[in-house]
Amino acid sequence: MRFRLVWENIRFRPVRTLLSMLLIAVPVMLILTLVGLSHGFFQDSERRARGVGADILFRPPGTSIIGSFSSITLPERFVDKLATEPHVTAVTAVANEPIGGTFDTVTGIDPASFARLSGPFVYLEGHGLQKPDDILLDQYYANQRGVHAAQKMKVLNREWNVAGVVEPGKLAHLFVSLPVLQDLASSSGKVSQIYIKLDNPANTQMVIDHFREKYKDYPVYSMAELASYYQVSNIPLLQGFIDAVLGMGVLFGFFVVALSMYMAVLQRTREFGILKSLGASKGFVIGLILLEAFGLGLGGTFVGIGLSFFTKWLMHLVMPASLPQAIVISWWPIAGAVAMGAAILGAVYPGLIAVRQDPIEALAYE
Repeated sequence: MRFRLVWENIRFRPVRTLLSMLLIAVPVMLILTLVGLSHGFFQDSERRARGVGADILFRPPGTSIIGSFSSITLPERFVDKLATEPHVTAVTAVANEPIGGTFDTVTGIDPASFARLSGPFVYLEGHGLQKPDDILLDQYYANQRGVHAAQKMKVLNREWNVAGVVEPGKLAHLFVSLPVLQDLASSSGKVSQIYIKLDNPANTQMVIDHFREKYKDYPVYSMAELASYYQVSNIPLLQGFIDAVLGMGVLFGFFVVALSMYMAVLQRTREFGILKSLGASKGFVIGLILLEAFGLGLGGTFVGIGLSFFTKWLMHLVMPASLPQAIVISWWPIAGAVAMGAAILGAVYPGLIAVRQDPIEALAYE
């Protein structure tokens, strides 16, 4: 009987029900979108890092494993030194320069040595780097900027010729010639990091130990170790930001449902009066209110999950390179718990109002 009363009330007021579910869905969507963006960014970065085809990463002194990738301070002479080390079969150096206002960077490469590690680019349009003002874009960034091969685009306060559009997944979204980027950054003879390929991946740890002993001041990591650091939990500020959004989601959901259920109680004064006059206990009446709130929270959760797919589609359509969003299924129950918890908490006060109503007064209410 209780479930039927709740269902009939929800069905009888479809507009209020839909609006309540939509308002509950908004914090669910925000939570899943934020989490999806953070995970998507790291998954995309990890995938592109693996696309280099290297086994070891060699970095400048004073840099962390995933921080300061745009620091162009490592002497380029290390390329020749590392190339002569035991078990090393290929070495390439890159320089990174961030693009203002986005999370993207322009990466300077030596095309020949880069291809020896990662293999040749797969060109969807155009050709490779041939002139000093040539730039390569991956398909995601080309779609984001709406440009094609042989067109012009402005990056780093300079106009470039889009030489080609390549398949995504190799280290970066934008590539230029290494010497050109070094000149632009006033870092001639310097690079950001060096990628090293070995004759056998099984020798990785042995070579890393050798490098750490020989080049004591220079951080050396395996690519597997680098991939393991692409986690949200390794970025304290980001984790705190997600926790803040979760808190706002609970608060927002609480006030939305409290207002919705408060209006519902005012509209159903006679209903509660009839129920109490028929012998319904206070627990029965407040149970109806909480059960309805649970239903709204559950419905809002499903709507919010659906909206997160919409935001992913929208992000991929508008900014596929800068804002890659993942669908993190493990966060669905968390977002759902936040929504339903806020809904139930928000319904407590209206429920207390309902159980205090006098049956005689409620029946006489017009």
